[in-house]
Amino acid sequence: MPPKPKFTKEEIVAAALELVSQKGVEALTARELGEALGSSARPIFTVFRNMEELQEAVRAAAMRRFESYAERTLPDMPLFKQVGMQMVLFGAQEPKLYQLLFMRENRSAVSFDDVFGELGETATICVETIRRDYDLSEADARRLFENVWIYTFGVGALCATRVCHFSVEKLGEMLSIEFQAMMLLVKTGQTE
Repeated sequence: MPPKPKFTKEEIVAAALELVSQKGVEALTARELGEALGSSARPIFTVFRNMEELQEAVRAAAMRRFESYAERTLPDMPLFKQVGMQMVLFGAQEPKLYQLLFMRENRSAVSFDDVFGELGETATICVETIRRDYDLSEADARRLFENVWIYTFGVGALCATRVCHFSVEKLGEMLSIEFQAMMLLVKTGQTE
């Protein structure tokens, strides 16, 4: 009979998520995680087969944390803009997790479609909301989402790397201008 794990999967993932949140993904080693748990590295491998499996669990936990940010409502603001605002604020408040989720190398991606699948349920909800609220086709809603997301990602990356800092008011203004410009281009068919 195998020994009973010293820590649950959830406890290990929570400790690993906090480690990455504080020090970055480079700090997610068996040794550092063992120290964070007040243990050796051995108990980690009674729950996870290898570090890659643990890293995927941490990435999933980070995405859940991001999605909880994206679900927060801001007063008097359309849903899609709220998600964009929360994405950038997540970059500013959780820079290491933003980097883990959105700034890691993806050698297999050749188009935005390859990235879209990794953005989680929030992206699908955003496209559907844009389609419904602005009476756009699925293709036009997806095109608008793609372009505005790329812009928002860039602003979030600037905040996550501490290159820039924007007030909430300035951020709202910037995202509104980008959205309105892209909506105009989509509506006039100039995004082809």
